Amino acid sequence: MGEIKVSPDYNWFRSTVPLKKIIVDDDDSKIWSLYDAGPRSIRCPLIFLPPVSGTADVFFRQILALTGWGYRVIALQYPVYWDHLEFCDGFRKLLDHLQLDKVHLFGASLGGFLAQKFAEYTHKSPRVHSLILCNSFSDTSIFNQTWTANSFWLMPAFMLKKIVLGNFSSGPVDPVMADAIDFMVDRLESLGQSELASRLTLNCQNSYVEPHKIRDIPVTIMDIHLLQFHGTKYAAIDPSMVSAEELEVQKGNLTVSQEEQ
Repeated sequence: MGEIKVSPDYNWFRSTVPLKKIIVDDDDSKIWSLYDAGPRSIRCPLIFLPPVSGTADVFFRQILALTGWGYRVIALQYPVYWDHLEFCDGFRKLLDHLQLDKVHLFGASLGGFLAQKFAEYTHKSPRVHSLILCNSFSDTSIFNQTWTANSFWLMPAFMLKKIVLGNFSSGPVDPVMADAIDFMVDRLESLGQSELASRLTLNCQNSYVEPHKIRDIPVTIMDIHLLQFHGTKYAAIDPSMVSAEELEVQKGNLTVSQEEQ
């Protein structure tokens, strides 16, 4: 069993922050799952949207840290939606239900794309005050799977999970990253066929974000891509800003990689 799933922090989170189930569509099978933590007096909270493999609780550490500093944080797990417009309409109804006029959105991978699409969807009557994007994208064509997007609903769950797992790191990683990957794999296993099929459909369905519709929204882009170059001549960061431990881990990973070649 992964270390994170049995960690004191995760158990504390699950025992103190209740998981809420909310239905906002006419279809009772479309259930939003969410953790809402922090002061309810805050009317413009930070909302987390997970990647394809994620559930609402993958952001538990961010929730614990941010609420400790006084922020209101909501982590979502969206229902089965098969197109971006349907998702955006459901998300708007959820915000209405929660009586939230404007929000800050943090999206990871697919979550970041959906956050941008929602900002685009509501640009005439803005509901998104800012965006934080982690390892995300603005055009689904980068996956070169738009032609198969409409067939995911036919695939069995094990095949869909195999597709998602193919994007996970398979090389040597430090223990902290290994625990994180184990945790995400565990969360992936908790998702059903329809949930995975719909998320992969949203991830690969032919679509892009219209930049002129979100140009007035403050955007912060987060990416760990440059970590792989720490300690090399191609590093894009001042070496004094990188800890000795991190450099040792990176050197070890680089050595293993070179030996494999």
